[in-house]
Amino acid sequence: MKKRQLLFLSSLMLGLLSFAAIGDKDKPKEKAANNPPVFSNVIYSGDDEIYKKNPLKAGEFYSPVLQGCYPDPAITRKGDDYYMVCSSFAMFPGVPIFHSKDLVNWTDLGGVLNNVNEFNPHDTGISQGVYAPGITYNPHNDTFYMIVTAFSGGLGNIIVKTKDPKKGWGSPIKLDFGGIDPSVFFDDNGKGYIVHNDAPDKGKELYNGHRVIKVWEYDVATDKVIPGTDKIIVDGGVDLSKKPIWIEAPHLYKKDGHYYLMCAEGGTGGNHSEVVFISDSPKGPFKPSSNNPILTQRHFPKDRPNKVDWAGHADLVLGPDNKYYGVFLGVRPNDKDRVNIGRETFMLPVDWSGTFPVFENGLVPMEPKLKMPMGVTENKTGTNGFFPNGNFTFEENFTSDKLDYRWIGLRGPRENFAAVTKKGLQINPFAVCIKELKPTSTLFYRQQHNTFSFAATIDYKPASQKDLAGIVCLQNEKFNYVFGITKKGNDTYVLLERTEKGTSKIIASKKVDMKKPVRLQVKANGDSYEFSYAVNGADFENLGGAVSGDILSTNVAGGFTGALVGLYATAANDAQPQ
Repeated sequence: MKKRQLLFLSSLMLGLLSFAAIGDKDKPKEKAANNPPVFSNVIYSGDDEIYKKNPLKAGEFYSPVLQGCYPDPAITRKGDDYYMVCSSFAMFPGVPIFHSKDLVNWTDLGGVLNNVNEFNPHDTGISQGVYAPGITYNPHNDTFYMIVTAFSGGLGNIIVKTKDPKKGWGSPIKLDFGGIDPSVFFDDNGKGYIVHNDAPDKGKELYNGHRVIKVWEYDVATDKVIPGTDKIIVDGGVDLSKKPIWIEAPHLYKKDGHYYLMCAEGGTGGNHSEVVFISDSPKGPFKPSSNNPILTQRHFPKDRPNKVDWAGHADLVLGPDNKYYGVFLGVRPNDKDRVNIGRETFMLPVDWSGTFPVFENGLVPMEPKLKMPMGVTENKTGTNGFFPNGNFTFEENFTSDKLDYRWIGLRGPRENFAAVTKKGLQINPFAVCIKELKPTSTLFYRQQHNTFSFAATIDYKPASQKDLAGIVCLQNEKFNYVFGITKKGNDTYVLLERTEKGTSKIIASKKVDMKKPVRLQVKANGDSYEFSYAVNGADFENLGGAVSGDILSTNVAGGFTGALVGLYATAANDAQPQ
């Protein structure tokens, strides 16, 4: 996107200027109250038509493999183990990571950056934080490397290491170079290299969106780039004369004695694509393939059914059947062509029988199903702890001491405000509302379908108009819906508030009797969202009619994230019943 460079530069400067150790004074203040809300029996259910029309047959699995806001995937392999990471921006913990034995069935391992003392996006916009990670296994020292750009705390580009991703990661190591989208490559002789997106040399930027790919030699012993080894290996993109924009997300590979550089090109919107170059050296010169792009969805009618769009930002791995596969981001717009779910992780087989890799069926309109790799016999998604996809229902009764990793915080750890009790999940409200650029006391879940419902029972008695708890549907702090329970005078109300461009409006409110817990529900059918409540837990009453999900889309709100739905509480409520 054209705004991405400005976002990067402004956020990096902000981090450098404002970075200081985070002390107690910077932490959100919890309300010392004895009326925190307790949530129970939360049910998320997805019901997209495409999955009903395309049921799985034996030997098939769905793509996207990770539904919801899991963009910018990167993947690596050690033996029979595959590990995949994605961007998380200001969500916490940072950089979600998944494990698989077969590329079909994935287990959620949580987040790589889970220590708030080392990664603290407490004051960043939701589309900042961390994005575009790379993950690489180095067989020469039996170590995994995760590298990423962090737009918080003055971190910049960092790398973390581990011998076993299932057991956690080491502390971030700051790297001495600028730019974004770094990835690490280890050659056959063990020598390390880092490639990344950067601005052209000073005074050489030719047009808006003109970027370059740089390579550095990387000292494995000291975990530092070697000063003076940086070199521009791609200027602009495949053909500089055509003014290509946003060459980014580079990955280096070696096959049959040649080095391949694969990058995204065209920006992360409708012109997104994947391109590839070849060289006899990791430091170039790199020559583009004659059949670029090797993956894109930009050439097809805008009104095509079951549209997958914005495909690019890919990474390759050798599958269990000794065939290559690629993971990449894409979007599935709703009926109004709006992107509410966000950028998701898709997968395709890759034909690398010739000189250059090509994504199979990556240059035709994408289908929702793939054949499982040869030798993989069982699709276990959604069962036995494996991450679900397709249409599914996720029910949470908060009976386990350990919250499911799909529940996340925003700008800070969920543990700072959420606690499992005998009655359900208690949220101790911060004196922070959802519209502030601070950590909020909200337990979030990613929207994973265009047609879905999300319901929760809440036991709550607000003490004043400053107290509110309920459900929030959020694209960012300036674009969201709040559906909650609050107080006005001696009466308790349920209200629906819409915030667009930072301006809030009460859509509807109604006095309710809170003698018993109340069931709150949001249902979406494409762009149409409906908020309802039931004082007896069963007979739902709509509040505010059908409202547009436009403000929950990337198209309207901007940024890089998908919509989140969450269990919300605040002691700084400013939404007042009418």
